[in-house]
Amino acid sequence: MIVWINGAFGAGKTTTARELIELIPNSTLFDPEVIGGALTYLLPPKHLAEVGDYQDLPIWRRMVIDTAAAMLAELGGTLVVPMTLLRQEHRDEIFGGLAARRIAVRHILLAPAETILRERIAQREVPPDLPDGEIRVRQWSYDHIEPYRAALASWLTADAHPVDTSALTSHETAVRIGEAVSSGAVPVCDIVQTPEPTAETVASGVLLFDERDRLLLVDPTYKPGWEFPGGVVEPGEAPARAGMREVAEETGIRLDDVPRLLVVDWEPPAPPAFGGLRFLFDGGRLDSVAAQRLLLPGPELRACRFVTEREAADLLPPVRYARLRWALRARERGRAAYLEAGIPVD
Repeated sequence: MIVWINGAFGAGKTTTARELIELIPNSTLFDPEVIGGALTYLLPPKHLAEVGDYQDLPIWRRMVIDTAAAMLAELGGTLVVPMTLLRQEHRDEIFGGLAARRIAVRHILLAPAETILRERIAQREVPPDLPDGEIRVRQWSYDHIEPYRAALASWLTADAHPVDTSALTSHETAVRIGEAVSSGAVPVCDIVQTPEPTAETVASGVLLFDERDRLLLVDPTYKPGWEFPGGVVEPGEAPARAGMREVAEETGIRLDDVPRLLVVDWEPPAPPAFGGLRFLFDGGRLDSVAAQRLLLPGPELRACRFVTEREAADLLPPVRYARLRWALRARERGRAAYLEAGIPVD
């Protein structure tokens, strides 16, 4: 199990985590900032300079997942992780990766009043040997108050168990967290456990359209980025039937007819992903009543949206958008297309 302690910079996550491991039997502290520091020695300075925060590096997020899983496999018990996560897509990727390894996460939010938070930042100690350390460290913390406010207003409070630490010491906060975890007041994060592939996979997506010919995209909770309704084809399952099953599970829509094939795309392996075959099918047009009855199970999908092809370009990763473009052309022409890495072979 992981107890993830979230909160703004200066909320007292690390000091609380140190107190908490004294209260939870067989628990270990894992601070992902260690990985961020290690990356300064592992990656070229030019590559690091391209991002403002090491959390934006995919390698950091992967290493957090892998290191946490390895520590639990080695030590067992509970891992206490003090780490700020303010971007929902980062939370999705990390918590989804842990769920794929069957690791339960209990998400705690330290939420002192903003006035208290600013006071703590002002009093924060900084390394004396860091050039301009006092200015840089404090300003970094102040700069993240606005993103913290935005996360609170949109998703963070609903996702995590909040603890108001305005009048609490670190020890009192740790006691309160320990009691909440042991009593079950902090539930395991409600996220789909999608096992990570160990080889190439076959996946089927289904394009569904509204009466204005916009297509449906969904926002999964267990991975970053928008997607088509669909999922991995199970052993012995026909790709089209897999798409129909996934559409029913994700949206509540049951297709009466087997959808028409639009695209077969071979996705080459790009470590750590294995790639494989990707199918896109035409699920047809939904009337306004059916479109308004879309069901979104909490553990699997956060949101859905009907979008134009141009709007989809801002939501989908480039390879997925290329697949969509050719699927829409195939739909217009009435002829399926074969792609390799999003590019037609014929």
